[in-house]
This record gives sequence, C-alpha cells and structure tokens, in this order.
Amino acid sequence: MNALVDAAVNRTRTTLLLMLMVIIAGIYSLQAISVEGDPYIQVPFFQIQLYNEGISPEDAERLLVMPMEIELRSVEGVEEITSYATENFGMLLVEFDADHNITEALIDIREAVDRAKAELPSSTEEPIIHEESTSDYPILQINLVGDEVPERTLYSLALDLRNEIEAIPEVMEAELQGHREEVLEIIIDPIALESYEISGEKLISTLARNNRLVPAGSIDTGEGRFSVKVPSVIEEANDIFDLPLKTSNDAVITVKDIATIRRAFKDRTSYARVNGQRTISINVIKRGNANIIKTVAKAKAIVEKYRANLPGKVQVFYSQDKAPFAETQVRELQGNILTALALVMVIVVAAMGLRSGLIVGLGIPVSLIFAVTILHQIGYTYNFMVMFGMLLALGMLIDGAIVVTEYADRRMIEGANRRNAYAEAAKRMFWPVVASVATTLAAFLPLMLWPGIVGKFMRYLPVTVFTVLLGSLLYALVFGPAIGAVFGKAANGQDQFRRDLDVMENGDPRTLAGITGWYARLLGWCSHHAWLTMTLTISILVGSFFAYSNFGKGAIFFSDSEPQFGLLRVKAQGNMSAYEINELVSEVEDIVIEVEGIKDINLHTMIPGGPSRGASDRIGMMYLELLPETQRTIKGSEIFENIREKTRDLSGFTVEIEEMQDGPRQGKPIEVQFSSFDRDLMEPAVARVVAHMETIEGLRDIADTRALPGLEWKLSVDRAQAALYGADVTSVGFAVQLITNGVKIGEYRPDRSDDAVDIRVRYPEEKRGISALDQLKILTSQGLVPISNFVTREAANNIDTIQRVDGKPVEYIRAGVEAEVLADDKVKELRAWLKTQQFDPRLNIDFRGADEEQQESQQFTMIAFSLSLLLMFVLLVTQFNSLYQALLILFAVVMSTAGVLLGLLITDRPFSSLLTGIGIVALAGIVVNNNIVLIDTFNNIRKRNPGLDYVTLITRTGAQRLRPVLLTTLTTIFGLLPLAMNFSVDLINRTIVHGSQMSGMWVPLSQAIVSGMAFAALLTLVATPAMLALPYQSLESFERLDTKLKIRARFSALSHRIDTVIPALLRRGD
Repeated sequence: MNALVDAAVNRTRTTLLLMLMVIIAGIYSLQAISVEGDPYIQVPFFQIQLYNEGISPEDAERLLVMPMEIELRSVEGVEEITSYATENFGMLLVEFDADHNITEALIDIREAVDRAKAELPSSTEEPIIHEESTSDYPILQINLVGDEVPERTLYSLALDLRNEIEAIPEVMEAELQGHREEVLEIIIDPIALESYEISGEKLISTLARNNRLVPAGSIDTGEGRFSVKVPSVIEEANDIFDLPLKTSNDAVITVKDIATIRRAFKDRTSYARVNGQRTISINVIKRGNANIIKTVAKAKAIVEKYRANLPGKVQVFYSQDKAPFAETQVRELQGNILTALALVMVIVVAAMGLRSGLIVGLGIPVSLIFAVTILHQIGYTYNFMVMFGMLLALGMLIDGAIVVTEYADRRMIEGANRRNAYAEAAKRMFWPVVASVATTLAAFLPLMLWPGIVGKFMRYLPVTVFTVLLGSLLYALVFGPAIGAVFGKAANGQDQFRRDLDVMENGDPRTLAGITGWYARLLGWCSHHAWLTMTLTISILVGSFFAYSNFGKGAIFFSDSEPQFGLLRVKAQGNMSAYEINELVSEVEDIVIEVEGIKDINLHTMIPGGPSRGASDRIGMMYLELLPETQRTIKGSEIFENIREKTRDLSGFTVEIEEMQDGPRQGKPIEVQFSSFDRDLMEPAVARVVAHMETIEGLRDIADTRALPGLEWKLSVDRAQAALYGADVTSVGFAVQLITNGVKIGEYRPDRSDDAVDIRVRYPEEKRGISALDQLKILTSQGLVPISNFVTREAANNIDTIQRVDGKPVEYIRAGVEAEVLADDKVKELRAWLKTQQFDPRLNIDFRGADEEQQESQQFTMIAFSLSLLLMFVLLVTQFNSLYQALLILFAVVMSTAGVLLGLLITDRPFSSLLTGIGIVALAGIVVNNNIVLIDTFNNIRKRNPGLDYVTLITRTGAQRLRPVLLTTLTTIFGLLPLAMNFSVDLINRTIVHGSQMSGMWVPLSQAIVSGMAFAALLTLVATPAMLALPYQSLESFERLDTKLKIRARFSALSHRIDTVIPALLRRGD
C-alpha cells in the first residue's frame, strides 16, 4: 500500500489527470442519469384477470378462481395468492419473494395460467396478466373538458391525442379515463320480431354465424397457386343491415326490417370530473427508468402543438403533474446538500485554515460525482432516496481526508516539506482510514440485504452511501495527498501551535493552557479513576435505556411528514344507480372545491362492490393535490382535517381521507385479517370486533369487507314446466339478456380503434327494466310464451365479493387514527382486548398491513444490527489484534444507541421502525471511527515510547486526537442538523422552510444520527481513553494483591508439588 501512496504523491500529474477523468465521467453521468421522485422498484406482484360476463360471485370463485389457484400454488417462489370473486369476473394477485427474478416469475405465471385455462368455462375470455410496478402510476394527467361538446367528439379528440403521446419512446402507456367503451348496438323491435315470428335465439345465431373469419385456403392448379378469400367479418355497421334472417316464398327478411343499428357507448357505470368539470383524461405512464422531467416535457409539447387544432369549446389542462414535484424535491435536496456542504466547509476552514480546508473540502464534490457515476452504471435513478444518501454521507466522507490532512499539517509545522508530509500522512493513516471506512461500510452492508418490497425501497440509501464512501476513500488516500503534495502549505503564525504540538508529542499535555490542556487534565483524572469513570458511563447508559422504556412515545412505521397528496373515499350502501351515486358524490365534491389550499381534484365514481383492497362500499374517490407549500399558509394535515370537519355531518354516506406520503405505502395503519374455511364464523366475529373498535378513542375511518346489504333478483326456472312449452334455461337466459346489458354476438374493429368493439343485441330502452321481466315472452315451437308461466322471480340478498388468501376465505377490518395518535399504541390496545375474548379455534385473527411491515422491519433491524457488529468486530480484531480494544471500540455503539433514545425523549418524537432503525445501524459504523483513530494513536505512541506511564500515554493520545475527532463529529452533525430540526435550508433557491414535506420525512433518520453522534462523541472523548487504563489498573491491583497474599508463590509451590506427585503416582501405577 505504501507503493500506491508513493506513486500517487510522486506522480502527481498522472494522479490529477485520473481525478479529472473521474470528474468528467461524473458530469456526464449526472446529465444522463434519469431523474424521478420515487425510486423505481420492480415489484414482484402479478395481477390475473378472468372475465366471464354474467357469472355470479359464487360461481366465479368455484369455476374461475379455484382452478387458477391450484395451478399457481405449484409455482416456485410464490409467497401469497390473494383472489377476488365478484360479478362478471375473478381476479388473482400473486406475490413472489421480493428478490425472485421477475422475468422467470412472469414465465412461470403464464405457464400456470395456460394449464388452468383448460379448466375454465368456455365462455371465459382470454386471461389478462398484468405485471405491477411502482411506475404504473401516472406522471401526468391531460384533461379534455367541454360541457357543451358531444361525448363522441370529446372521445375522438382524446383518442387522437393519446395515440400521439404513446409514440413517445419514454411513454409506456397513455390510458384513457372517464370515457365509456364503444359498442355497436343492434336495437331490435320486439313487435316486429313477434310479427315475423323470429326467435331471439335465431336472430343471435344468424348474426354470430355471419361474423366469422373463414379460412378458405388456397388452390394449386399446377400452373400457379391462388389464395381463396371468403369475406365474412363485419368491418363496419352497414355490413349488418343486409344479413338475412328468414325467407318466405320470394321475400327475404333482413336485419334492417326488425332492428336499428347504431354505434354508441355502453351504459354509464361511472362519472369522471376534474375540478368539477366533466372530462375525458389521458393518464401518461412512463417506462421504468425514463426521466420523469423530460418525459412530461415531451408530452406537454405534443399537447401544446395539438391545442391549436381543438374546437373552441374544448379546453385542455394538466393535473397530477409529478414533474414539478419531482423537480422541486430534487432541487430542494440539492439545495440542502449545498447548505450542508457550506456548513461543513465553514467548520473545516475555521479549524484547519483556508488551503488545508479546501484540500479537504474538494473531497466532497469528487466523492459525490464518483458516486453518481457508479449509480448510473448500475442502473439506478436520481431520486430522493439517492440524494438523501448523499446528504447522509456528506459529513462522513471527509473524515478520512480530515485525518490525513490534519496529520500532514502537523508534519509541515514540524518542518517537513509538503510532499513528504502528505506521503507520510497517507502511509501513517492508511490503515486507520481504511478500517474506519470498512467499519462504516460493514454497518451499511446488511441494509443492502433488507428483504421484501420495503427493502428494495430502502436499498437505495445504503448503496448510495457505499459508493460515496468508496469515492471518499479513493480521495483521502490517493487524490487528496496528490493535491496536498502540489498545493499544501502549513498555515502562518503557528509558532504557539508548534510548541503545543511538541508538548503533546514529547511532554505532558496537562501543562498546556486552553481547551486542550483542560481536556488533558480531565483525561488524567478519569484515567486515575478508570473504574469510577466506567461505572458512571454505564450508569448513564442504563439510565437512558430505562428512561426511554418508561417514557418513550411509542413507534411508527416510516415517518409523519406533511402530505402533499390525499385520497378521499366516499362510502355508501344500497342498490343505487350510477346517476344516484353521482348525485351523492357531487355533494362532497362541492364542499371540497371550496376548501382553501387544494390545487386539483380528480373525481371518479363507481358502483359499490367488486374486487378491492379496501372496503367494497366505495362509491366515489377523489385524488387531491395540494398547492405547493410556498403557495399556501396552512399545512396539508390541517387541510385534510378541515375537509373531515365539513363533511362530518353529511347523512347517508361517510367520507374517509388517506394522506399519501412518500416512502413505502401501506394503506391504513391498522389492518386486522380474519380467515377461516367456515365462512359463517367470520361475519359475526368481524361485527364483534368492529363494535369494540368503535368504542376505542383515537380510531377513525373504520371499514370492513363484509358483504354489503343489497338485493338481487333471482329467476328460478321450472325446467319440467319449461319443457312442456318447448323452452329451456338457455332460451330464457338469452331473452333476459335482451332487456339487461344485451347479448354479445361478436366483435369488430372499426377504423381508428385500438380495441375491438362489442356487437350487442338488445331491446329498446323503453322495453327494458324490472317490469319488463314479468312481460317477457319467448318464441317456442308452440308460439309466443310468457316466461312467467315457468319462471319465478324473487328478491334475495346478494354477495358482492368473495375474497381469499392462499385458498382460504378472509375478511378484513381497516382503520385509521386521529391526529397525534400512534397506530402502534392502538394496535397494542386491540391485541390486549382480543386476548381476553373467546373466538372459535377454527377462526384465525392476524394483524397485517403496516403493523406486519413494522414488525418485520424491527426484526430485520435487530438482525442487521447484530450482523453489523459482528462484521465490525472481525475487522477490528484483524486491525488491532486485540479482543479488548475491539470490544472497547464497539462500546461506542451502545453509547450512540443511548444517545438516539435520549434524543427521542427530549424531542418527544416516536421511534420510526424504518428510519430510526436505519439511523441506529448506520451510527454503528460511524461512531466507531473516532474510537479507531484514538486507539490506533494510543498503540502508536505506546510503541514509540515503551517506558511511558499509562496516564501520560492516554493524555497524549487524547490531546493529539482531540481536534480531528471534534472535526469529524461536527462535520457529520452540522451536515444533518437543519434536517434534524425539521428545517429545509436551500441555498440554491434561497429558501428556509420549517416542516416541509421533504425535511419532515427525514427528521427521524437525521435526528437519530445527530443525537447519537453528539452523545457518543462526548462519552467517547472521556470514557474510551479512561477504559484504556483499566488493563493497567487491573494489573496494578493484582500486583498489590499478590504482594499481600503471595498468590503467585502459592501457585508456584502448588505447581511444583503437582509436578512432583503426578510422576510418582504414575510410577506407582506401573
């Protein structure tokens, strides 16, 4: 390693050119790397949709879901299968192990679905497999509004614009929202049908047989080969008019004689509005690693070009634009990085002088640029997790450069030339610096192995720190010494410091004046009273842990930062039409529009029921985007509380609001799962637990997944009686479909359509409805027969959705908590109540969602913490070849953990399972660095002065290392101090914001590192040197005890007797 340092210092031109290459590569990578708000994560979730029109939830479970579950269970790597069976279709969500190969998983899923297709009903449409991803959420919503514009015109304009946007390479999909699907309707006249005596079955059969692709083949005549074509596929609506239905004598009855044909839209089941205006929206979804800012800019360029050709009454505007938010987030974090850089440089320059401070400070941009280069090469995006990793590493990355430069300054003050001084400093501090960086990386290494989706999300942080610290190691030992060899210079006016330095190295530092002398005298006292110092230190640590265990505020999963987005749900029960639902949701919309601080409101109504990870009684959802923090005077949480207050007294329905924050999304914080193969056990248990939860103070928005109270009409066919009339269940089914949604007879693909359009046969609107069921007639061999002759109509309770997890029926209760209430406390309260209750042993009750993730995160944090300590212990034993010194260095980890808990008590903040836990693990690698430098210096002084007493050894060690230890500690603390205080200080944009979303999100992690680092540094400077005296004092105590009790002499005599007696006994035995 000395050869590497010599080469770097002696061939400075080559070294500096290599550094220049690193900088150029970093600048290129910074321009090329994709920028986005959230990290891009490949989520191991797959969604399988199975459509079968008209199927009931019970039949969907038995015929669609169960065959698919059987095949999917055999797929390797599947962790959980969640399935939903509802009217018209079934859906399965397949979750793999987070680290499973996504490509292989998709292949396995397709093969399993292909095997299961043989078991599905023939009327089931082709299964749809969708791979879920974090990039599936739209980055931009383009809204076309025009209340006086025909729906067909608005739809055509949106379709054209969508096709243009989908041509952008970075756009994966541009999906329409708020439109109705097209349909080709054949409206038959029931009276004409009866007069011509044409049955519904005959009509449907004729239409279906005349819309088929006929593969006629080809003819080979020996002199040529010709293909034969039989055009039979419907290509436009007019192709249907002349299809013959019946002939009599010389007359032919065609479709146009009994029906009218029109290209229309399906019956409306939902409404969509943006800011109160009816809209058809285009949701732009980018590809995985595409740059969000550039992608949005390209999409907007196309829209602006298209705007000039829009009709006068059509307006287009944007909502849900993630680019400004991502850009602001990136810019704000970059500004905070610059702020931290300025704070760090002020401290370094003030302590080391301008020239040495610049040599140290130059390591910051070089290390960060080096990290960007590596991150770009491994396919990472430039997101807020990466930038916070850089901010976290900012205070640590110059620790090595400080230690090397500070030692070189000392040598130059003593008279060495700069080349020799920096070469000697790099060689002398090579292994301490390597050991310090290695222990820090050892602490972060287990975090890179974090399992699950949360682990994939958080992995960006340790990987970023890893790359930054590798760059800092390269700078501290190679580039920094080379720069110092060219530009380094000891500060002027250092005569007094040179004399003090001589005392520190060759005399008694306790004779010095100032802080160094005071500190040396304190160390001298602590070294003389090492056992008392250790007892006081341990008492302080035990007291800290005891105080937190009794007065700690509790735990949260991620962070409680201010929200920028929210999701409002409107819930109601009953058999309501789409129009009635729209009227109810409009009442809430009118209230929300008047609330101050909201930028955009995206509304979407829906029919209650259907597969949902939330409650099935949702009738409307509003996606709320707040104004930027700089444009409003009220906090996001206060805005949402204001909405809750204004909608609290509405009758007939309830309103829930979920604050959407950055980080892993887990839905409502409290989620209770009930599972049993006996469904009759679940509903009473759910009702019982819901009743109790409603009495728990602090809970709100309690929802469950029990079947909604509603009615369905059941038509029971008397098969024997129907047979007397020449009818059967199929003919009844066709007749009923004519007065409901219509009978689908096929599809056709018109021009300018990406999807096939259904062809449906149905009665006119005035002939449809509940009353039409009693008047419905079918044509049989005995003429027209009312179906009421053999069909009984009765009302029954309906089942909207059946949900299963791993083949077992389940129900859920989900709840939120009020402001200033910790979900963890309410979960503990609910757990305690459940333990006092008696439930059927066949019923399982588990806590899922955020609580499950929180427990898993805490378990992994403990494992990562233990593994980090083990790795660091191995490295330290290798470095110092001493178990005691390695344990003494790791004692700083206990100090830092106590400091974190004290910080939480002082600030009255909860423990974040994710961020505070990561802070403790990260601190394990950071705080040991000071101890490594202290003990390495102690060993070096002891080696050079073998006859020196231990008190002088310890005071010299502390005096020499006081400045670099304080510098490295202060640079780390000041780099994160603004965020720890919940301030976003942005020097680039010259803004200071307290409680911003960005700063609030990182408070737990920043605060953990600041408080843990400060507390551990204070104890490290006193306790660690004092504990170095323990072996000497223990030996002295033993010597005094031996002098008094003559222990060694007695052991020597005993040993002599044993040596004499044992051979004699052996001889006697022979």
